[in-house]
Amino acid sequence: MNLKTTTDSLRSASQKLALQNASEKNTALEAVAVALDKNRASIIAANKLDIETARANGISESIIDRLLLNDKRIDGIIESLRLVIGQTDPVGEEVAGWKTPNGMTIRQVRVPLGVVAIIYENRPNVTIDAFSLAYKSGNAILLRGSSSSYKSNVEIVRVIREALAGAKGGVPEAIELVEVRDHDHSDVDQILNAVGMIDVCLPRGGKKLIQNVVQNAKVPVIETGSGVCHLYVDEFADLEMACRIAENAKIQRPSVCNAIECIVVHNKIAADFLPKLEAKFAGRVKLHADERAFDILKKVVSIRPSDYSTTGTSAVVECSRSECIETTIIPATENDFGNEYLDYECCIKVVDSIEEAISYINSHNTKHSESIISESRKNTRLFQAMIDASCVYVNASTRFTDGGEFGFGAELGISTQKLHARGPMGIKVLTTTKYLIDGEGQVR
Repeated sequence: MNLKTTTDSLRSASQKLALQNASEKNTALEAVAVALDKNRASIIAANKLDIETARANGISESIIDRLLLNDKRIDGIIESLRLVIGQTDPVGEEVAGWKTPNGMTIRQVRVPLGVVAIIYENRPNVTIDAFSLAYKSGNAILLRGSSSSYKSNVEIVRVIREALAGAKGGVPEAIELVEVRDHDHSDVDQILNAVGMIDVCLPRGGKKLIQNVVQNAKVPVIETGSGVCHLYVDEFADLEMACRIAENAKIQRPSVCNAIECIVVHNKIAADFLPKLEAKFAGRVKLHADERAFDILKKVVSIRPSDYSTTGTSAVVECSRSECIETTIIPATENDFGNEYLDYECCIKVVDSIEEAISYINSHNTKHSESIISESRKNTRLFQAMIDASCVYVNASTRFTDGGEFGFGAELGISTQKLHARGPMGIKVLTTTKYLIDGEGQVR
């Protein structure tokens, strides 16, 4: 990849977009939405090739689920794109304005960042999400997806560029896709060191990818985070509600970053709650239980001593209920706490107080999304005040941490940093501000 040539083209495109109004950008984005609908067969066909390769390479089904595109998901992508079209264009928005004593007028207005790069893994829907948000906010974008979704991304970008070329005022040069070769990450190093060519870089993927970008980038980075999310079941929790939320937050899509990886349970209700949780998860989730949780669970299920050990060997346990469903319960190790499974696995931690729960979560999370189940207003407000995360829920699933669910349409990812942006990132994250000052000959 000739990065200088590519970014020069993107810079020129961003300058064209900076002069366009919302109507012109929306017209181009609507053309893309129509083209995605018309070309869904070719997109799904390309995606099928990616999935076949992924399965041949032994990729887990939970990760393949992140890679999958089908008619339903393309419908969702198009719907998200149209939500972006319907949003207010942030470019030109006056953030603040005032007149100085000497008569100058100062306005602070939103402007595009310029050239944005995103480095991401697996999920080809990110290609459209990132493009639509960048285009609507007047930015050109460089996409560096993973090899596992490369064929899907190539086809999606082809469709986008052709749609933009055919739309009145469309700027097809505003999107570029990096050619990806297996086991070759030299292009990533080029992007991270492209000072003066790339205005901001966003990593979206697993812990290893994010750490590489944050630690090695010389260009500005908006850090997204891996998702070690927790559900705390308080002593004042509605246990049936807690089970429903745990099921949704863990099982609906375990491979995504807003799925929970650990359930923290107050000791006073652990003996009542954990059997209910085991019944809800039976046969579907491997439980890594700490010592107190394991002692409770082994009273619920019949465990043969030969089936488990303190080293964490899997235990297939026979359910004592009338309808026998095999469940896997193993003693947790220290490595289970703070681990992002991205699969049908979850660790269980028993605590003696809400303060202990808060301390444990803050020391093991990735600042993504945390939830408390409790009927105590005092405890829920304490939890929201003290938990260090971008999104803190009360009596709701962490699965709602999503740009679409927040009303943003698409999202660039979930920022877990504390500067500029935090939480689901929509259009405004790709803008900065500048001051426009009008005078009448004033000198200092």
